[in-house]
Amino acid sequence: MNTSLQFLLLKTARRLWFRATAFSAIAVAAALLALILKRYIPYDFSAKIGADAVGVLLNVLAASMLSVTIFSLSTLVSALGSATSNATPRVAQLMLEDNTAQNALATFIGSFLFSLVGIIALQIGLYGEEGRVILYIVTLAVIAIVVAMMLRWIDYVAKLGRVGEIIDRVEQAAGRALRERRRTPYLGGREWARSEPSSPSTSPSMFAVRSEKMGYLQHVDMAALQAVAAACGGSVHLARIPGDYVDTIEALAWCGSEPDDEQSALVRGAFTIDAERSFAQDPRFGISVMAEIASRALSPAVNDPGTAIDVLGRLARVLAIWAEPLKTEATSVRFREVYVPALDTRDLFDDAFTPIARDGAAMVEVALRVQKVLRILGGLSDPHYAEEARRHSALALARSKAVMNLEEDLVRVRVVASAIAETRA
Repeated sequence: MNTSLQFLLLKTARRLWFRATAFSAIAVAAALLALILKRYIPYDFSAKIGADAVGVLLNVLAASMLSVTIFSLSTLVSALGSATSNATPRVAQLMLEDNTAQNALATFIGSFLFSLVGIIALQIGLYGEEGRVILYIVTLAVIAIVVAMMLRWIDYVAKLGRVGEIIDRVEQAAGRALRERRRTPYLGGREWARSEPSSPSTSPSMFAVRSEKMGYLQHVDMAALQAVAAACGGSVHLARIPGDYVDTIEALAWCGSEPDDEQSALVRGAFTIDAERSFAQDPRFGISVMAEIASRALSPAVNDPGTAIDVLGRLARVLAIWAEPLKTEATSVRFREVYVPALDTRDLFDDAFTPIARDGAAMVEVALRVQKVLRILGGLSDPHYAEEARRHSALALARSKAVMNLEEDLVRVRVVASAIAETRA
C-alpha cells in the first residue's frame, strides 16, 4: 500500500463518523452474538434469568443513551463554536479528531443501537431462554463500559472549548509534526535548495510537472516518486513541500529526464492536495495557528495579553525542537533519487513572531516577552536561530518604537533587544 493511500485512510479514520460507525457495527454484532452462543447455555441456568430482566435493562439503556448522545453532540457543537470565536477556526480540525470525544460519542451511539437491536430481537422471539442469558451478560458489560466512558466524558467536558486547553492541543500537534520533520528533515530523500533550479529557462535539463488542481499540499508519497525516478532513469526534485500552496502555473516537481504522460500522472498522484492545511506533515501550520490564537487575544475585542504571553512561552518550547542536534538516522537517505527542500528556519520565525510582535507592539508586557523568547532561542546551538533572533528582535523593536507611547516602557524593551543584537552569529 502506498503512503498516499495510507494517509487518506488515516485521515478518514480520524473523522467523527468513522469511529461512530465502527462502534455501532460492533454493538449490533454484540447484540446478535447471543443467537450464536445460546446453544452453549444450560437450560437450568437460563431459567434463573427472568423473562423481563433483560428487556427492562435494554429499555432504560435505549432511553438514556439517546438523551446522552444528543446532549454530548450539543456540547461538542457549542465547544467548537466557542473555540472558533475565542481562538481560531483552524482548531476545529483538532477538536473533531480528539480520541476522547470520538470514543465517547461512538460509545453512546453504539450502546443505543445495541439496546435497540436487542429490544427488537426480544420482541420477535429470536433469543429464547438461553439467548437471553448471553444478552443479559453482554448488556451488563455494555453498561459498565458506558459508565466508565461517562465518567471520563464528564472530566473532558469540563475543559472542552477553553482557550488554554485549545492552545495545549495545538502545541502538541505542532511539536509532534516538528519532531517528526526533525527526525527526517528531507522526508527520507536528499537535500535540495528550492532555487536550484527555479525555472526551465535557468536549468533546461529539468522538466516541470505541474499540478492540475489548486490547494494546500498535505502529504508526499516519497516511495512513489522514487519509483517514477527509477522508471524514467532520472531524478525528482520537489518544488513544493507539505504546507505549501500549490497552483497550476508553477512547478509541483522537477524531473531530471522528460517524463511521459503516465509518469507525469504518477508524479501528480504522489502529492495529496486539499483545500485546507493539515497538522500531520506541516509543522509550520501548528506554529501559525498558535500565533493566530495569540494575535486574536491581542485584538481590541478580546484584549487578553496573558494568552499571548502564554503562547510565546509555548512557541519557545516548540521551536527549540528544530534546534536539536540531528541524529544519525535523520541524515540517512531512503529515496536516493528524490530531492527535497529543507524546512526554512526563517519561515518558522516569521510564522511565530510576526503576528504577535505586530499586534502586541504597543503592550510593554508582550513586547518584553517577545524579546525574551527571542533571546532564549538565539542562545540555542543552531546558528540560524541566532541570526533570526536578531532579525526579529530588531523588527519587533522598530514596531514598538512606532506605537509605544511611554518612553520608560520603550527603554525596557530596548535594553533586552540590545542584548540580543550584541550576540555574535
